[in-house]
Amino acid sequence: MKRNFQVNMCEGSILKNLLVFAFPLLAANILQLLFNAADITVLGKFIPNAKMADAAVGAVGSTNALINLIIGLFVGFSVGANVLVARCVGENDENRSRRIVGTSMSISIIIGIFLAVLGFFCAKTFLRWMDSPDDVIDMAASYLKIYFLGMPIMMLYNFSSAILRAVGDTVRPLIYLCCGGVVNVGLNIFFVKVVKLDVEGVAIATVVSQLIAAVLTVITLIKSDGHSKFELKKMKISGKDLLDIVKIGLPAGLQGCVFAISNVIIQSTINSFNTDAVTANSIASQIEGFVYYAMYSVALASLSFVSQNYGAGNIARVKKTVWIALAVAGIVGLIVGWGVVLLDRELCSIISKDPKVIDMACERLWIISTTYFLCGFMDTYGNAMRGLGKSTLAMIVSLSGSCLFRILWISTIFKIYPTLRCVYIVYPISWLLTILIYVVLYYPLINKIEKKFGAQKQVTQTEGGKNE
Repeated sequence: MKRNFQVNMCEGSILKNLLVFAFPLLAANILQLLFNAADITVLGKFIPNAKMADAAVGAVGSTNALINLIIGLFVGFSVGANVLVARCVGENDENRSRRIVGTSMSISIIIGIFLAVLGFFCAKTFLRWMDSPDDVIDMAASYLKIYFLGMPIMMLYNFSSAILRAVGDTVRPLIYLCCGGVVNVGLNIFFVKVVKLDVEGVAIATVVSQLIAAVLTVITLIKSDGHSKFELKKMKISGKDLLDIVKIGLPAGLQGCVFAISNVIIQSTINSFNTDAVTANSIASQIEGFVYYAMYSVALASLSFVSQNYGAGNIARVKKTVWIALAVAGIVGLIVGWGVVLLDRELCSIISKDPKVIDMACERLWIISTTYFLCGFMDTYGNAMRGLGKSTLAMIVSLSGSCLFRILWISTIFKIYPTLRCVYIVYPISWLLTILIYVVLYYPLINKIEKKFGAQKQVTQTEGGKNE
C-alpha cells in the first residue's frame, strides 16, 4: 500500500494540519542548522591551533550574509513555483501544475549555473566590498568558491522541495535532508581532521550533502502522481508560467536580496570592529537561527495553506489560517527565544572557549533572541500576502519597514553611538515597524477579497437557480 505523505490543507482542523505540515519543516530547518553548526563546530574543535580555529569559524560565518544576498533573489522564484502549484491544487488544475513543475526545474538549473560562475570568479571581490578582515578573507574566499560551485545542485533542491511543499508533502524533504546531513557531518570530520582541509573541507561536505538531498527529491517528483509529477518531456520553459512565477517570485526574491543587502551592510559594520566581534557575531547568528527557523517553519507553512485555500475560494479558512499561524509563531518564538538566552553561555562555549568572544556573542543573543517572536509575526503576514498573490505589496512593506530602516539606522544613529549594541538593537525595532505596516494593509485587503468572492458565489448561485 502506497503511503500518502500529503497534508490536506483545505479540509479538517487547521491547527492540527498546520502543525503536522510545519513540524517536518521545523525539523528540517533545525537539522540544517545543526549541520551548518557542525561545520563551524568541527572547525573549532579539530583545528589544533586555537587562533586558527577561531579565524576559520569567523571566515565561514562572515560569508553568510553574502551568500544570502547573492542567492536570495533567485531562491525567491521557488516561492513563486510553490504558490502557483498550491493554487493549482486548490483549483484542481493538474495539467497546468505539471507544466509549472517542468518550467520550475528548468529555470532552477539555469539560475544555478549562473550563480556558480558568478560566485566562483567574484568571491574575493565581494568579500573586499564587505571589508572582511585581512586575517580571514583568504579562507572565506576559498569556502565561497567551492560553495558556489554547488549552486546548480542547491537550486534544484530548493525548487524541488518547494513543489513538494505546495502539494502538502514536508515529510520526504525532511528524510532526504537527514540523509544528506548525516553524510555532511561525517565528511566534515573526515576532511578537517584527516585530510586537513579546514574551510575547503566543510564546503565540499556541504555540496555533497546537498547533492544527495537534491537527487532524492528529484526522483520523488519523477515517481509521484498528480500535481507534483515531474515529466522530463515537460522540462521546458513555458512563457506564461514563467511570467506568473516571476510575478510572485521576483518580488519575494528582491525582498530577500535587499534584506541581505541590509544584512551585508550590518555585517560590514561588525567587520569594522575586530576579528573577535566577527567570530562572536557568527556564533550568535548560528544559535539564533534555531529560534528563527522554529518560527519561520510556521510562517512558511501558512504560505501553502493560504495559497491552496485561496485557489479553492475559501477565504474564511484563509483568515483563520493566518490567525492560527500568528499565534503559533509567536508562542514558539517566545519559548525558544527565551530558552536560548537562559542557556546563552553554555551554548556559545560549545563553539568557542574565548571568554571575550563568548561575552560578545551573549550580548547579541540577549538583544535579538528575546524579541525574535516579532520576526515570526512579520514573516507570517508577509507569506499570507504572497499566498494571496500580493507579492509585490509584501516586498514593498518589508523593504520599507525593515531594510530601508536598517540602512538609515546604520547611516545615522550608529554614527552617533558606534557600538555593537547599537547595531543589534536595529533588528527588533525594524520588525515592529514592519508588523505595524502589514496590519494596516492586510486586514482591509483580506476583507475586500472575502466580499469579492462572496459576491461571485452569490452570482453563481443565482445563475444556477435561473437555469433550474
